[in-house]
Amino acid sequence: MGFPILLKYFVVAGMLIGLPLLGIALTDIPLRIYLTFPPKTGYIIHAPFSWAAFIGLSIFILSVIIPFISQWFKAGALIKPGQLKSYPFPWWGWIGVISGLIAWALAWTRFPWFAGFQQHTFILLWLSYIVVINALTYRRKGSCMITARPGFFLLLFPASAIFWWFFEYLNRFVQNWHYIGVSFSPWEYFRHASLSFSTVLPAVLGTREWLSGSFRIKERFKSFIPLYFIKSRALALIVLIISGIGLFCIGLWPDYFFPLVWISPLLVIVSLQILSGESHVFSGIVKGDWVFVVSSAIAALLCGCFWEMWNYYSLAKWEYSVPFVHGFKIFEMPILGYAGYLPFGLQCAVIGNILENW
Repeated sequence: MGFPILLKYFVVAGMLIGLPLLGIALTDIPLRIYLTFPPKTGYIIHAPFSWAAFIGLSIFILSVIIPFISQWFKAGALIKPGQLKSYPFPWWGWIGVISGLIAWALAWTRFPWFAGFQQHTFILLWLSYIVVINALTYRRKGSCMITARPGFFLLLFPASAIFWWFFEYLNRFVQNWHYIGVSFSPWEYFRHASLSFSTVLPAVLGTREWLSGSFRIKERFKSFIPLYFIKSRALALIVLIISGIGLFCIGLWPDYFFPLVWISPLLVIVSLQILSGESHVFSGIVKGDWVFVVSSAIAALLCGCFWEMWNYYSLAKWEYSVPFVHGFKIFEMPILGYAGYLPFGLQCAVIGNILENW
């Protein structure tokens, strides 16, 4: 990796870490509140539910996703599943299925003999999911990350831990989620949390690889809406500046800028990639090819449904506190919060591409 490219990612890390802190530093709020480890909650009082905000945000989200839903169900011939070649479901995939069912049962029950391990079911659940989704990919394509790119697959785990710690850091300034049912010393918290966070990228990118082989996604989104302006460097510079301002403001006005936790990191990285002339996750849509974007977004949403479902009855879990739209929950997540998984899937894809380029 060349020095200019390395410098670019130092800029990204500096913006993500420094700008929210700079915003807080210009107020009279003590910085130590935001830097306590393990993180504390309760120092941000969120705005109550607002029908106006809920309806307005719902309209915005629907206006973005309805064209994709319409394209998904668009009339026209599709390759029938029976016409596609499939491969045997691998033996190690069945191990993942069995271990996943056992982990699910242990996560949602409270056996006295399992009490010492009850807080640690998350990692077994998601390791099982990762194995199963790779097995499904193998059945569809005849290869998967585990078999074809084991080095890349293993690299995703430490990269994922670092990746999610950035979101944990940004969440300190908005406090949209917090963990309950856990009580660890700082070192134990870091160790156990990092193990859990290490499964995020392998799960999402494994799911994307499986979805990318979907005949419906390939046929419906290979030639969709071209967005030529994506390659504009002037636009990239404007987006970079706006994203930086947003990161600066999330600590000052968390009720209004909290969505940027999920959007700004993506926009900062992609903007810098465009400015430096690199390919990026949106490169294909310049010519109307949305397969990569759609499969990445749906992958995170699908993983999100499993995250929220398995979280609901687990002992060690997270809860949400979202300003203005905290209502109509599906499991612990307010329904509009699921929209955040769509850009999150693209951020996972960005990190995956960076690692592949290495």
